[in-house]
Amino acid sequence: MHQLIRLDGTHSALVIEFAVGHMPTWRHYGARLGSTPLLSAWSTPALRRLPPGSMDTLLGAPILPCFGHAQPHAAALRSHRDGLQGIQSLVARSFSLENNGDTHSVVFVLHDSSTQEAAALEVTLRMDMHVPSDVLTLRTTLRNTGTAALQIDALAAGTVAMPAALQDVGYFTGQWAHEYQWQRHGVSPAGWAQLNQHGRSSHESPPTCFVMAPNADEHTGAVVAAHLAWSGNHHFALNRSDDGAWMLQAGEWLAPGELRLGAGESYASPALHLSWSDQGLNGASQQLHQYTRQTVLQWHGGAMRPRPVHLNTWEAVYFDHDLLVLQDLATRAAAVGVERFVLDDGWFPGRPNDRSGLGDWWPDAAKYPEGLGPLIAHVHRLGMEFGLWVEPEMVNPDSALFRAHPDWALQASGYPLSLGRNQLVLDIARPEVSDYLFDKLSTLLRDNAIAYFKWDMNRDLAQAQNAQGRMAYGAQVHALYALLARLRQAHPHVEIESCASGGGRMDLGVLRHTQRFWTSDNNDALSRVAIQSGAARVFPLEVLGAHVGPAPAHSTGRAQSMDFRGAVALFGHMGVEADVRHLNAADQASLSRWIALYKAWRHVLHTGTFSQGRTAHGVWWLVQTATQCVLGVFTDTAPAFNHHAPLTLPSFKTEHLWRVRLVAQAGHERARGDAMSAGLEAFAHEGLLCSASELRCVGLPLANMNPESALVLTLELQT
Repeated sequence: MHQLIRLDGTHSALVIEFAVGHMPTWRHYGARLGSTPLLSAWSTPALRRLPPGSMDTLLGAPILPCFGHAQPHAAALRSHRDGLQGIQSLVARSFSLENNGDTHSVVFVLHDSSTQEAAALEVTLRMDMHVPSDVLTLRTTLRNTGTAALQIDALAAGTVAMPAALQDVGYFTGQWAHEYQWQRHGVSPAGWAQLNQHGRSSHESPPTCFVMAPNADEHTGAVVAAHLAWSGNHHFALNRSDDGAWMLQAGEWLAPGELRLGAGESYASPALHLSWSDQGLNGASQQLHQYTRQTVLQWHGGAMRPRPVHLNTWEAVYFDHDLLVLQDLATRAAAVGVERFVLDDGWFPGRPNDRSGLGDWWPDAAKYPEGLGPLIAHVHRLGMEFGLWVEPEMVNPDSALFRAHPDWALQASGYPLSLGRNQLVLDIARPEVSDYLFDKLSTLLRDNAIAYFKWDMNRDLAQAQNAQGRMAYGAQVHALYALLARLRQAHPHVEIESCASGGGRMDLGVLRHTQRFWTSDNNDALSRVAIQSGAARVFPLEVLGAHVGPAPAHSTGRAQSMDFRGAVALFGHMGVEADVRHLNAADQASLSRWIALYKAWRHVLHTGTFSQGRTAHGVWWLVQTATQCVLGVFTDTAPAFNHHAPLTLPSFKTEHLWRVRLVAQAGHERARGDAMSAGLEAFAHEGLLCSASELRCVGLPLANMNPESALVLTLELQT
């Protein structure tokens, strides 16, 4: 006899078939169901017959496929004991149901059906449905219940049967300064896989994918978003099940010999978050955003305060720190409306460039003879907070720390040191290393009024081998989380940004300990449109750092208008990364206007529901609350037609009448003469009334704009 176990979200549901002594199997993941007499009447094996050429066993879609019994599913677990007993056959021992407010859970306990001592292991698979957001979270824990050590080569956080109609995959590729580049295609008959071995969540293959129906688009159709909340190596795969559907599997990628469990020891996987929606890519993204806001982000005092406008000094002065120059920079920043002044790299001793100094976390006596106090006092007198750049996980060979403790760096014995950006990685899993870093950082926070750490990580993990010769990728991530948690407990007011040469470490694992990502080192506004569109598929706007950079941009050499740069930076956690001392009067006034607009509308941008879509020659971003919305329409290529098609907003939800106003513009219309078109002029003055159905089905009459242009409109409910 089989038993059905069901978890319901607001719009989605899962159903698992359970029987003691058998592997639990997936019967449904997707839309929320009514009653289930058909599922209850028939077990999966009872519905199937043995096909020609198969093994003599009928199986469903297992929640944790095992290795060695010719099962047609990719193994979620691969383990052995010194090269022996590499076959497992996990079956259910028990399950339990939990109800913790908004989260409903089922916990399965599995054990190996073999009677051999070598098979002594226990697996706990936990499934949590966060009802308000419809996000399903899977975690797998393995415990060695035997007396001999157990080597784990692979253990997935979860294996999930996708709805059969989902045959496309979407994911991100990229590199430094070119993060979150969206890719989509049909899954080949051989399946699809993504592997990351960079030691961080990476620029190249961040830990997210979307499995979609071929007819799904931004606004309609079935989509499953999958995100692994882990800041290290990972793997994702879509493998064909024996009924033609795809099995999604994801987890931490383990390096050779990395995970060895002694008797009684356990390993817990990262969390795999899944979001099913029939409202297209936007629907799945919105559920991830809601889950992040409600369960992941940890704000001092329990609630997010308005996200302050930054000025980061990096692209203004680089390593050339001079107190008078920095004070002048702060004064000019405050004048345009900046609220937080962040001192970037170069403030500690032996740091004229990136070849020395990392690890020595105290102010440079030559650059700051009285410490950071005079600069911080000046910043505070201007009404701004003070923030500081640090890169605690790294060390330069040319530093006091490395000369005193060369063994503290991760390194492969017998091989030359492997440098990246002239630096090595500290083994922060060693207690003495973590204690050193906590002491230095805590002293900085205790002795100075610092409200913010920009926590950087400027290289991949290579030679990630600890003093015992064991691979230490995962240990490094856990040690990072522990250090961040320790600092935040000691200094709860301090906000921390996760930066890794830009967007190299963006995931919900590190976001539980931080409050912001540096989305990319690329401040070119045209590049940023694609980067921010990709990142916003996963993360809410309030955690995505978006800065107005210099022109020309240091990363690309291209120049855009101040208005275009401001429009793009508006849709994120806005900041400035340019030398505002050298702005002409027109650019200074423009920057001030964009910052003021951000302050006036950040309560919508950072709490509302985000959606996006494409036009014939650009993109649009919409953030909506029940009574107010902000819409950005960006033109990135020359229009292919003489007139702009009306802009429909299929994701617009709230009914009634709305007044639409044009509140800011970058660039010019593609038309004869300089006069504004009648439609834009009407939007720019008293605004136009539109019904919600008109916004969805008829569309806003917008003008064709030249490339690198933007229109920012607000919509307000009319009562």
